[in-house]
Amino acid sequence: MSSSTDLDAFRDEARQWLQDNFPASLKDNRPLGIAGFGAKFTGDARLWQERLGEKGWSTPTWPAEYGGGGLSTEAAGVLSEEMKAIGAFNHIGGFGIMMFGPTLLDVATEEQKMRYLPPIIRGDIHWCQGYSEPGAGSDLASLQSFAEDKGDHFIINGLKIWTSGALEADWMYGVFRTNRENKYEGISFITLDMKSPGIEVKPILLISGQSPFNEVFFTDVVVPKENLIGEINKGWAIGKHLLLHERQGIAGGAGGSTFDLEHAAREYIGMDGDTLADGVMREKIARQKMKTNSFSLTARRFSDEAAVHGPSAAIGILKVASAKMNQDREELMIELMGNRGLGWEGDEFNQKELQHVRTWLRSKANSIEGGSNEVNLNLVAKRVLGLKGY
Repeated sequence: MSSSTDLDAFRDEARQWLQDNFPASLKDNRPLGIAGFGAKFTGDARLWQERLGEKGWSTPTWPAEYGGGGLSTEAAGVLSEEMKAIGAFNHIGGFGIMMFGPTLLDVATEEQKMRYLPPIIRGDIHWCQGYSEPGAGSDLASLQSFAEDKGDHFIINGLKIWTSGALEADWMYGVFRTNRENKYEGISFITLDMKSPGIEVKPILLISGQSPFNEVFFTDVVVPKENLIGEINKGWAIGKHLLLHERQGIAGGAGGSTFDLEHAAREYIGMDGDTLADGVMREKIARQKMKTNSFSLTARRFSDEAAVHGPSAAIGILKVASAKMNQDREELMIELMGNRGLGWEGDEFNQKELQHVRTWLRSKANSIEGGSNEVNLNLVAKRVLGLKGY
């Protein structure tokens, strides 16, 4: 679907389907949460999830044979435009769509694709990622959680940490050691049911007052051999490949919108006619808006290139930039709120103000999660620029 005629025909088709299937009650009223990342919707939100997932348009460019939309990048762009025009949205996502699904498309067997991808596309399964360990963060290959090969199954013992969404997750994908003699050639990529006996999840409380991260303990957890993705002891390459998709997903979805900043500025600073009353703050918001638009265009180019050639190590550049963008935006939000940006609890602050403070604190993790800034810059230096000593 590359000609303008084909795209025009698809635009008409997409517009009609959206008119027939998107519930009017949800127009510009996106529910909180994400299907596939803990949220369980009811009513029209659930109906829209079912229709969008069945159509495959939650993952418009994924192959139709696995339940995806089967659209070209250009057609997916048209779909996005038509959804935006009527106030529609895609509330299906999570790690399954951002990281695990794309990796399966690259490396999994046909049986595994047919098994795992359709529930991801429908938002029926919440996946979490078992990577970091207390002694294996930036140096992930030092992981020690061990999957002992018992012939037709593994027995897993060990500990994962900073596991996002593990408390609500249905399944985990992760990297586990299967050979203690070889650091890199002794790691396997395995999936496991989080309801399996021997799995215990303990939330970690953050300075934001939230607990999105968890410790996950494994004690004699039995995992069928069919849950091995790729070859045994060859999971390090798969794990690294997935991290490229992770950084692509984090960076591509970052940058955010300046709408909240502009709205808050009108509320907390006030207007002088049609102009924001504070000239200095007006300049800061304008500068943030320019950066956001530039970042969005760059992220789109990276995404288009990744759709053709797969994600590259260069995505680390965008990942570092996205962390700075998010942190700058949240700092600016707190600054323009003035004293209203100091609230932690109490009736004198409204719920939105309290949430902004927590979002600002949460943004501090942006330069650590998905690979720290230092790790990403080293990868760019080594794999993109070819510099020695990194």
